[in-house]
Amino acid sequence: MTRRKVITSHTGSSTISEPCTTDLSSINTATEHIFSSLPVSEDDSPQLPRLTDLQTGSSTEHDTHLINTSLLIPGRGKPQKDMSIIIKSGKIHSIQSTSSLTEGISKFIPTTTVPVLLPGLWDCHTHLLGATSFNFSELLTTSPPALAGARISRNVHDILMSGFTSVRDLGGYAIEVSKAIVEGTLVGPNIYSAGAAISQTSGHGDIFDMPSGFVTSCLGVRDTQANGFNPAGGPLLLADGEDECRRAVRLLIRRGASCIKVFASGGVLSIADDPLRQQFSDAELRTIVDEANRAGRVVAAHCHGKNGIMAALRAGCHTIEHGTYMDDECISEFKKRNAVYVPTRTVVKLGVDHPELMSPESYRKMLETAKHHESAYRLAVKSGIKIALGTDLGISVPTTHPMALGNSGGELSYAVTDGGMTALQAIEAATANAPDVLGDLGMAPKSGRIEVGYDADLIALSKDPLEDMAVFKHPKNITHVWKGGKLFKSLE
Repeated sequence: MTRRKVITSHTGSSTISEPCTTDLSSINTATEHIFSSLPVSEDDSPQLPRLTDLQTGSSTEHDTHLINTSLLIPGRGKPQKDMSIIIKSGKIHSIQSTSSLTEGISKFIPTTTVPVLLPGLWDCHTHLLGATSFNFSELLTTSPPALAGARISRNVHDILMSGFTSVRDLGGYAIEVSKAIVEGTLVGPNIYSAGAAISQTSGHGDIFDMPSGFVTSCLGVRDTQANGFNPAGGPLLLADGEDECRRAVRLLIRRGASCIKVFASGGVLSIADDPLRQQFSDAELRTIVDEANRAGRVVAAHCHGKNGIMAALRAGCHTIEHGTYMDDECISEFKKRNAVYVPTRTVVKLGVDHPELMSPESYRKMLETAKHHESAYRLAVKSGIKIALGTDLGISVPTTHPMALGNSGGELSYAVTDGGMTALQAIEAATANAPDVLGDLGMAPKSGRIEVGYDADLIALSKDPLEDMAVFKHPKNITHVWKGGKLFKSLE
C-alpha cells in the first residue's frame, strides 16, 4: 500500500500540544493485551486481521487498527502532534505519542498513517426526504416513499463519504433508512431521527397550495391510514390541541424517534405563514415537551421569530433551530435553560442563490431572513451559549449542486467566516458539542471526541483545517472515514 506524505510540522496561530509525556505503562499493558488476543496459527505466529471491506465496512476476524497521525484534533481540547491511536471493537482503545508505541506493533496490527485525524463530523440538522425541491407539495405527489427511499440511499452514502459519520434528521424517512444502514443493506452515517416534524394546521408543516381537507386527511394525526398514507411514517405530522400533540409524540416514539421536532414559529419554505409568528400555544408546546421527556427524548424547535424562540425555550425545548431574530433576552433564556443553538447557516447562505428551488413567496421570505440571520449567529457565538452545527440540507439532487445532501462541509467554514468562531470552535461545534443536541436523557451516543472509550468514528484529512476551513467543503479532501471502528473510505 502506498502511503500519503505525512505532515511533519505545523505552523499557524492555533495552539498545538506536544506529544504527551505521562506514564504510558498502562497503555503499553493494553497494547500487550492486544498482542495476546491476536489469532495464533499452528506456528504460533500472530495472524494479521483482514482489512475492512470498504463497500460495506463489514466486520473482520479481528477488529483492531492502529492509526498514526502527524496532527490529532480531538474535538475538544488542544491539537497534538505525532500521535497514535488504537481502535478496538468499535471504540477508541488507547491514545499515545507515536514515539512511545511498542516497537514492531505495526507488524501485527493493520496500520494507517495520515496527516490529520479528527472525530467524524455531525450534521445536526438534515432532512432525508428524497425530494428534489423545497416545495412541500412534492412530498404528497411526485415523491412517494418508495421513490424517496431510493434517492435517499444515494444521499446517505454521499454524506458518509464527505466525512459526516452522524446526522440528526429533523423530518424525513431517516428512521426507516437507518434500519437499512444498521443491517448493512446501505452504507451511510449513524442516524438520530425525529421522524416526522410536528406542525399545527396552518403552520410551517402545512401544505398551503393543496386543499386543506386532502392535506389533513394525509397528514392529520388522527388519520393514520387515510388515503393509504400514514402520516406518522412520513416527514410531516399535523396536530391541533394538547390531546393531538400528545398523540403525535407517542406515534413518533412508537416509530422509533430519537428526538422530537416541532415547528414553534412560521417558516420560509411554507407559503402562507409568517416566520415572525409563534406557532402552537404555550400549553401545546409544554405538552409536546413533557410527553417527549417522559419517553427519554428532547425536543428540537424550529424558530425564526423571537416570540417562537422564547415560547419554545420556556416550554423546555432543548435545541433551537435557525434562531434568526434572536436577541439578548433570548440569549439569557438559552443560558437559563442550558439549551443548544443550531444556526443552520448553509440553507440561508445558499438559499438566496437558488430561487428555482422554491416558490416566489418562499424566496421573498428567504431574502428577508438572510438580512437578520448572520447578526443573530454572531450574537450567539459572542455570548458563549452552546452551539452545534447543522445545515438544514434536504434535497436529493446530484452533489454537483451546492445544496445537495452530501455537501454539509461548508457549514464549518461559514461558522468561521459568518459566525465569528475560531477554527477550533467550529470543529468542536461539529464534533464534541454535537451529541448534546440529543440531551442527557439517554439517547446521546458517546461520540464526537477522540478519547478512550468513545465511538471510533473518525476522519482523516489531506490538509490542515486549522489553516483553511474550506478543506471541509470538498469530499476529496476527506481521505479516510471510520465509523464504529470500520473503514468505509480510503483514498490510498
